[in-house]
Amino acid sequence: MTLPAGWSARRPTLDDVPAILAVVHAADTFAVGYPDFDAADVEAALSGPYVDPSRDSWLALDPDGHVVGWTSIDNPTGTGREFVDVYVDPERGRQLRGSLLARQLDRVAERAAERSLPALTVRCAAFEPERDWARVLRDTGFTLAKRYVRMHRSLADLPAEPPSPPGVAVRPVDPDDELDLREFHRIFDTAFRDTPDYEPLGYAEWRKKVTQHGTSWDEWFVAEVDGVAVGALQSSDQALDQDEGFVRSLSVLPGFRRRGVGAALLRRAFSRYAEKGRASAGLGVDLTNPTTPLSLYRSVGLRETRWTDMYELVVPAASTSAASKVG
Repeated sequence: MTLPAGWSARRPTLDDVPAILAVVHAADTFAVGYPDFDAADVEAALSGPYVDPSRDSWLALDPDGHVVGWTSIDNPTGTGREFVDVYVDPERGRQLRGSLLARQLDRVAERAAERSLPALTVRCAAFEPERDWARVLRDTGFTLAKRYVRMHRSLADLPAEPPSPPGVAVRPVDPDDELDLREFHRIFDTAFRDTPDYEPLGYAEWRKKVTQHGTSWDEWFVAEVDGVAVGALQSSDQALDQDEGFVRSLSVLPGFRRRGVGAALLRRAFSRYAEKGRASAGLGVDLTNPTTPLSLYRSVGLRETRWTDMYELVVPAASTSAASKVG
């Protein structure tokens, strides 16, 4: 697919971060109701360990040279699936999404060849209001892979934190204790191994990545049962601009589930958010994850507020000659 007459595309640089951020904020406001990205997120997308902006990202410009679209490829582990984001100004750039997507699918085919893989699976997200985008994805051959639900609760009416179940104790993680952080990672890694799409990260790589979404360590907690660490809760600063405390991950070892450990961790996190004056608490749920029943989240006062669909497409590797070209 080509861009409309008079429109153009080029590769981004870090100098484009403000213009990219303006587009992303407009797109996020249309999709979820508020800006959900900051300049650091854009910089990370352009300088991550498995991305080359001179090959893996595009800007779309209107006839006056204004940036109205941005697309990038994300692969947090350098293995497994590729994630393609296509952001456009909802007022001026909707017609660009198909063209930008086509460019990225060509690049994914090259990346598959570069890794000597027969194909790569691509995923793209579509939020509830983005019906035109979802239609573009389906018309391109994408199929629905899963649905995520965002859940939320007000902290204005937060009841007093009840006592933990017998034998269960919740404490903050100690960021200065390497062994405590390794234990946190072990719980997280073990707990998520039985989820459908989990891509493991070793401790060293996980340790580098945990600060990308903010690290208010006093909002990270470990749960112990009879003195043994079995649960972990990681908070994120990603929703602070919404005055919301956000649970990024909740992990309980398989042998200790359905014993009140997860609820105790959530209640402690909510209490900490409230102590800091946050107006609400939230988290995201993968509805295909068998280990995170909605009943747990509803039991601590969370309610569904919106959904996001994840679409998927298998892209065959490009031929050797095609993969050697730089777009």
